[in-house]
Formats: sequence, structure tokens, C-alpha cells
Amino acid sequence: MEIYHLCIKIISRGKGKSAVAASAYRGGEKIKNEYDGVVHDFTRKGGIAHTEILLPQNAPQEFSDRGILWNSVEKIEKSKNSQLAREIEIALPKELNREKQVELVREYVKENFVKVGMCADIALHDKKDGNPHAHILLTMRPLSEDKT
Repeated sequence: MEIYHLCIKIISRGKGKSAVAASAYRGGEKIKNEYDGVVHDFTRKGGIAHTEILLPQNAPQEFSDRGILWNSVEKIEKSKNSQLAREIEIALPKELNREKQVELVREYVKENFVKVGMCADIALHDKKDGNPHAHILLTMRPLSEDKT
């Protein structure tokens, strides 16, 4: 039976959170946060089925690297209570194969977020427990013409 789950959160420095840490965890990667020097290593995390970065046309190509993307966001947002990223977590139909799940998420993100200038960091998780889901981290604001 299909289920519906959608959760939207703000990742805020004021709440002790980091966009770099969030991306490293969701993507199962090791990334150093240049803002505070902390290395976030989630390379042993299991259940990561797919990751990718989707960028608007005017985004620098180096933003295809999640470490560079989210460290750039952390650098631009200077306030101690900065809102760094928006996270959308959605359940995926387990009846679809992985390719279709990826396609579904990719099209949703392109049409609703990348199209209006936001950078998107996608991670599909599936621990084979009947709960495939996607984490979508979005920049809080579209890129400006000067790519900031």
C-alpha cells in the first residue's frame, strides 16, 4: 500500500545545525566545514541508493561538488542565526524501481526548484526496510546574476 510522507525543515545555524553536516550525512560523504573546521564523516552510513546535485544554468560548475556548494552557502550566510538550507523529505513509492524513483524526484526538483534558480542536493535512501525516501537540500535563495 502506498504511503504519503512529506516533511519540510529549515537548517539553521541558530539551532546549531550546518548545511555541510546535513549534506555529508544525507550523501554519506566526508566533508570539512570551512566555517567551523569540523570534519563530518558519514562514509560508513549505509542505505544510500543515489545522490546527485542539480544546478540552475547560471550556477558555477564547481557547485556540482556538495562540499564546495554547501561551504559556499555557509560562507555567504554570515549571521549566527542564518538559515542555511531548506530540506524536503519525501517518501517514495516502493512499487517503483530505483530508476523510476530517481526520475520522479529529479523531475519534481527541476520543475519546482532548479527552474527558479535554486541549487538542489538530492539523496535517495533505501535500507530495504520498505521505506525508500528522498532528502532534498535546497539553497534558501536563488543564485543572483553574480552567482552568489
